[in-house]
Amino acid sequence: MALKRPKGPAGKLVVLEHTSQILKGNPLGDPHVRKLAVWLPPQYDGFRGRRRFPVLYDLVGFTGSGLAHANWKPFGDNVPERAARLIHEQKMGPAIIVFPDCFTALGGNQYVNSSAIGDYADYLTREIIPFVDREFRTLAGREHRGCFGKSSGGYGAIIHGMKYASYWGAVASHSGDAYFDFVYWHDWPNTLNELAKYRAPKRRPGVYDARREANRKGIGKGMDDGRIKRFLDHVWKKEKLTGKEGHAIMNLCMAATYDPDPRAPLGFRIPFNAESGELIEERWRNWRRHDPIHLVSKYKNNLKSLRGIYVDCGWRDQYHIHYGSRILSQRLAEAGVRHRYEEFDDDHSDIDYRMDVSLPFLYKALARAA
Repeated sequence: MALKRPKGPAGKLVVLEHTSQILKGNPLGDPHVRKLAVWLPPQYDGFRGRRRFPVLYDLVGFTGSGLAHANWKPFGDNVPERAARLIHEQKMGPAIIVFPDCFTALGGNQYVNSSAIGDYADYLTREIIPFVDREFRTLAGREHRGCFGKSSGGYGAIIHGMKYASYWGAVASHSGDAYFDFVYWHDWPNTLNELAKYRAPKRRPGVYDARREANRKGIGKGMDDGRIKRFLDHVWKKEKLTGKEGHAIMNLCMAATYDPDPRAPLGFRIPFNAESGELIEERWRNWRRHDPIHLVSKYKNNLKSLRGIYVDCGWRDQYHIHYGSRILSQRLAEAGVRHRYEEFDDDHSDIDYRMDVSLPFLYKALARAA
């Protein structure tokens, strides 16, 4: 794909501004007025303005924003270019693609409602969907509306298929977070090491009272003793985060997503004692309640109502998500939920080319009886 040679008409990208009442006054103070990009297929301007189209919502991964998927790419297609090419090659029909901006001060979110971050599930379903349906010629029923995403976006897609099936007709998850015991647990020691840099008072060599330190200022209950706030204050002043800082803020974002608590100092708790590293069972149970592999049986009727479910993952995923994807597929099969699961020889990074499979899959599922 290094040769950038567009084939066929490109369609049109429209960028609107949307004022959200749901995000107004969100806990992180993030903007409630946001840009919303919408890609219109080449066929949109034809048929004397009468034809309506299925709609696909692109839920980007952690640290991303919808607009980023419309940026120029050096060795491949961005999402509008990919969709235009697939339509030109007759691998899928024309569809509208929506690129919401759900970025937050914690680097993103998981497209769910959280008292510590904001109600991003409601933002998508109760504000953005009606807004797009008003402004563009969509096929407005849920049976012609789908969402897709990778990583955190893949998690969002499968969770929306479970919890918000009344809005979606089909979903596609690329390397979506699942099996939290594998995906998140292994990186928490690194996060605790990073947070320890902001411990007060700072460590000195010598005698260490492990019992006293593990029980100070509520950290035995997952509370912040000040180090998390100091860490966030530090990274929020930077334009470039280190890899360790990036993974640390990601884990804090997940904590704010899966275990929000308005009574906690920062509005959420973490699942490990920040000083001893000991697991806090009660807190981790809250995380596991959000794990897709534990939710299939609860939401199997919603999942069965979908017109299509697509899941894939590289079998060398560096976050070990292929194991969670396999368990998710197994649980779906055991619940009698029809789905398509694929694996491929790659890791977690730069796998947008997998949309060559998922976008035609979604279009086929959503275009029926259009």
